[in-house]
Amino acid sequence: MAVTARAIAKYIRISPRKVRQVADLIRGKSVEDALNKLHFVPNHSSVPVEKVLRSAVANAINKDDTSKLNPEHLIVKEIQVNEGPTMRRYNPGPMGRATIIRKRSCHIFVVVSDNVA
Repeated sequence: MAVTARAIAKYIRISPRKVRQVADLIRGKSVEDALNKLHFVPNHSSVPVEKVLRSAVANAINKDDTSKLNPEHLIVKEIQVNEGPTMRRYNPGPMGRATIIRKRSCHIFVVVSDNVA
């Protein structure tokens, strides 16, 4: 029987576009390979992605009743980066106007599984 577990991190204060670049690197890889890649990627967004991935692996280990699950056999089955709420801040603009600054956030959703198909 296949073990599937997921983890979600919400309201991460990094733009979803930047996090998707890192998420694309690990999609479909084994967990061990994905963690190695995330550890050495220089992007700031690799830290929350690695944290969510580790949480999903821990959820898979705790979910498995037989406790025979080896974390090395898990793969990143699915990883999604969705857009979260955008904070809007204002800076002074030319001729007395205000220019908007969008501080974007994202939600990271990771699913790990021990079957390849």
